[in-house]
Amino acid sequence: MKSSKSSFTFKSFQDLKALLENKPSSFPERHHHTDPIGHEEKQHPELEEELFKKAMEGVRPISRDNYVERIFQIELPESSRDKEDAEILEKLTDLVKYGRGFNVADTPEYIEGTGYNVHLSLARRLHKGDYSIQAFVDLHGLVAEDAKEVFEKFLKWAVTTGKTGVLIVHGRGLSSPFEPVLKRKVVEWLTRGPWRKWVAAYSSARICDGGAGATYVLLRPRPVSKRLKKRRAGGGKS
Repeated sequence: MKSSKSSFTFKSFQDLKALLENKPSSFPERHHHTDPIGHEEKQHPELEEELFKKAMEGVRPISRDNYVERIFQIELPESSRDKEDAEILEKLTDLVKYGRGFNVADTPEYIEGTGYNVHLSLARRLHKGDYSIQAFVDLHGLVAEDAKEVFEKFLKWAVTTGKTGVLIVHGRGLSSPFEPVLKRKVVEWLTRGPWRKWVAAYSSARICDGGAGATYVLLRPRPVSKRLKKRRAGGGKS
């Protein structure tokens, strides 16, 4: 018995082409609901509006009494406090830009003093720059013991060479936990030690010379003696 040939036996690609053209494809069509990168297909405008209305059910508008449409900047009248702040700002601007308008004598760091039988106004004149400064020494950064040695040598040289106006740089002592050590020591050496006989006045320096971190010292041409004190006490002339 001869077997019959299958109708799906093809001798060439031309037969396959003819079959595909005459027979419709049996594969079901695929419907894509997303785009190639996985985004959902956009909703129709009518559907979006319907969803929005459903989500807004029960929402009521804010009362106009509690509604702020816009915030306006209100210009307030200038008070005395405003004027004071403006003056302070102006002084700070002058200080930063031009280095002027700041008085060390108005700060808690200011120091001054005078020697025997000398009016305090002399210290203020010294601070204002009425006396020329002829020499200076820098003690900043030294420990108290080393600073005293340098201080002693400097003042000895100053009185020996006839200097009357000198500057002692000691720093403000901002790193000290309690008080400025060197600054306090300098005042002590000027007022309690043997050099008190030579000191006519002292004061904190101006900003240009170190401010509260330095001290002007006005020296006498000769030291005050006990004999001079007795004569002054008795009303005699020097």
